[in-house]
Amino acid sequence: MADVVVRFENLVKVFSEGTKREVRAVDDFSLSVERGHLVTLLGPSGCGKTTSLRILAGFESATAGNVYIDERRVNDIPPQRRDTAMVFQSYGLFPHMTVLENVAYGLKVKRVPKREIVKRVAETLGLVGLEGLEKRPVGKLSGGQQQRVALCRAIITEPRVLLFDEPLSNLDAKLRKGTREQIRRIQQELNITSLYVTHDQAEAMSISDQIAVMSEGRLQQLGSAEEIYARPANHFVADFIGEANLVPATVVATSADEVRVRMYGAEIAIAQEDVAFGPDEPVDLVVRPEAVDLVAASEGDIRAFVRFSHYTGSIVLYSLELPDERRVAVQVANPQEHGFLQIDEEVGLRLHRRSLRVLARGSSDDR
Repeated sequence: MADVVVRFENLVKVFSEGTKREVRAVDDFSLSVERGHLVTLLGPSGCGKTTSLRILAGFESATAGNVYIDERRVNDIPPQRRDTAMVFQSYGLFPHMTVLENVAYGLKVKRVPKREIVKRVAETLGLVGLEGLEKRPVGKLSGGQQQRVALCRAIITEPRVLLFDEPLSNLDAKLRKGTREQIRRIQQELNITSLYVTHDQAEAMSISDQIAVMSEGRLQQLGSAEEIYARPANHFVADFIGEANLVPATVVATSADEVRVRMYGAEIAIAQEDVAFGPDEPVDLVVRPEAVDLVAASEGDIRAFVRFSHYTGSIVLYSLELPDERRVAVQVANPQEHGFLQIDEEVGLRLHRRSLRVLARGSSDDR
């Protein structure tokens, strides 16, 4: 049996706006996080990810449902007794204190001896490359350095669960990349069970053991980065994770691990184990922009016309018009080797069978 440290059980959070309107921020949300794993709550603004994290931390109360840490129900336990630590988006540092004083704050509250505090602060700062900055005021640090100080202050108390609330959103792109790599390295090195909130797909996919995709307060899919990208559970996940073309098709026949569909006059077979479709059922194919080869019009699965191209150096993005005037995006890597297509040129689209996913028409969410 999995060693579960954090468990959300049918969590509900309703916010009242005045006396007439209620907002259901979290709606029957259930999730388990295993020991030592980093699970990211990913979704657009207003999907309930931060509210769920704050309920776990004790900063918000649940309207219904339960939250457990090590199978201990913590709904009514105050934040300081839940053995969690939060890394905030705004850093949350004390501006009048030095680096040492900020990092040591939690240990002082626990009345750890001063000699032990100095030793542990030095060790913790060494994990993030800030050794030697103990006496510097935090206001004199860069944004990236301040975020690392905030991380040190959270991990130095050795919490049972480490929480991250969009910790990198105030950093530029280069700093975000480097800092998230540090967060992942330290989380794995210390084996701290962690929940991480972000709306950034690349960030979630690069650091997570599992990603919980959320929409309108509900869990849409839980899985690894590869699972949610290659095998999205519904239209929302397919569209939110990366870029996806949804191509209409009709089921011709199915077997235990294959779906044969017809689209624009062509029939193709797609390997898919979770088959639950009937003959003549309308479906949508999830076609990623990189899962298409552009070939001669007579050689493809579908014919299309080039309507727009966007060259970025390493890739060229084409917008192609299908026979029903639907547009699809196709990405071609290393275009210098493949040549460039002209506007209004007719081409063939050869779809990569192993990269396709069949979804029931209208599978927008799990309700």
